[in-house]
Amino acid sequence: MITGTSQQIREQFEHCLAIIRQASLEILLLLNVKVTDGKDPRWFLEQLDQARLSLGGWANVAQRLNLNDAQMSRFTLHLRHLQQWVPQYENGQEVSHHQLIVALRFVTELEYLQQKQPLLTFCAPEDATQNEQQRAQGQLRTLELTLKALIAQAWPDPVRLNNQLKIQFGADNVRRWLKLGERNDILSGMRFSELALMLVDKKEFARHYAPLFSDPATLSLFVEPRATLQHFLEDCRQIRNRVIAGQPLSLAQRALLDHYSQQIIGPIQQAWARGQTRVNPAAFMTPQAEEELEDFWQNARKKDKLSGGDHSEISDSIERPDTRRKRSAQERDRLISVTLWALVGVTVLGMCGGGLWMINQSSAAPQASVPGPAVSSKVEREPASPREQLTSMGINWDTNNLRSAIDRNDAQVTQLFLRGGMNWKLSWTEAAHAAGNDKVLSLLLRYRLQMDERRPCRRFMTTLGSAMAQGDALTSLRKEYLRTFCTAPAVVERQRYDTAQAKKRAMAQPDAQNKKWLAIQTAIYNEVR
Repeated sequence: MITGTSQQIREQFEHCLAIIRQASLEILLLLNVKVTDGKDPRWFLEQLDQARLSLGGWANVAQRLNLNDAQMSRFTLHLRHLQQWVPQYENGQEVSHHQLIVALRFVTELEYLQQKQPLLTFCAPEDATQNEQQRAQGQLRTLELTLKALIAQAWPDPVRLNNQLKIQFGADNVRRWLKLGERNDILSGMRFSELALMLVDKKEFARHYAPLFSDPATLSLFVEPRATLQHFLEDCRQIRNRVIAGQPLSLAQRALLDHYSQQIIGPIQQAWARGQTRVNPAAFMTPQAEEELEDFWQNARKKDKLSGGDHSEISDSIERPDTRRKRSAQERDRLISVTLWALVGVTVLGMCGGGLWMINQSSAAPQASVPGPAVSSKVEREPASPREQLTSMGINWDTNNLRSAIDRNDAQVTQLFLRGGMNWKLSWTEAAHAAGNDKVLSLLLRYRLQMDERRPCRRFMTTLGSAMAQGDALTSLRKEYLRTFCTAPAVVERQRYDTAQAKKRAMAQPDAQNKKWLAIQTAIYNEVR
């Protein structure tokens, strides 16, 4: 699969769609949903949502598919993105580059799912020639060397670069990179995800790299070029990990690399031709001898093994390390326990001292001791704690049980968990918002201080935007959640920027899709500002 004419793009897309339809039949069969024919992505998403309701939540769906929560969330997000771009398709219909990329991305997700769940057999392994594999490896090499060259151009002074990396990532990471990298080249010791993060971080991208990707014809799959670049590089990281592991790349993965090379390398090459940058990607694309390319990947595998592998997803921005180490949950519980026992000890000593003082006072003034009536006291049994009540109901004290209670709108069990002190995360409310579980959502707002998810708004607002794109309304509860958790200055500024970018795209290409996204981003921004 390589990019070409519209006829070739349509054939590639229809091949992807055939795989998706066959996969939907097998996946739904695993979820006890019997269907006879696979249809369009929107139909697949609707059937998957019905399976979620019948099985009692996404956690049970993930268990059937051998996925964890994060993997299940990623799978559904890819499917929602596909049905957003391709709700329906008829043979012979024109297909855009964006629609093909979205279909290819979902096929790679299906291939990953097939690895996790051996019962799925919809996609047979495809043989590729050695030249095709080497070409893909060369594209990954060109992309990695281009990222390093861009960062080196933005930070030409090695001392300033090292100091900046210490501020952004911490001294421990800098020492590790210097140890793994070549002499006087800290970038050679960084993982691919860390190099990519240096590019897609909000501040770094706006400061150094945004002018290189200003062409509206490229990196426009998502609402802004930086977000598109982040998703594309994340896919490249996963493909690179397969090369590191010595596994052959699938047809869909090689096709994605072709598209990503055009979308990422192409604008940089054009900027070099215009004199806007000194980085020339063509210099890294020169035909390499087989031994030289193999040496590059052997060195990459060696560094990957020493660094423990590149398993971290490329995040939205660099999270700077805290100057003071945070206590773990066990340490906090231990500190609270010690403090409470110290208070008990001080109270007991005070009571003993008061008793001795009263005895001394009574002995100093002798009086006839008149026996009084015996006082009988009835010890009242304390009410059962929330944890004890949950145990009596046969429910273990576990975060998964709280998530399940939220998904099925069980306010009684949810309240017991919250009264017992269990924290919750904003991402756990996605299914509840989609199902309109107002009772449990209102209850969670009463325990808003126990929401401990760090930087939850990016995912929440992205999911909300996708839901609104599918026709869901911005309900009063969703507005309340936005105003409660997403009004921090940094979040408001980011949403203001996203809204401005959506407005620019709607002006540059005033189609129905861009206008819809502008209306969605504006509605969210009006609630958080």
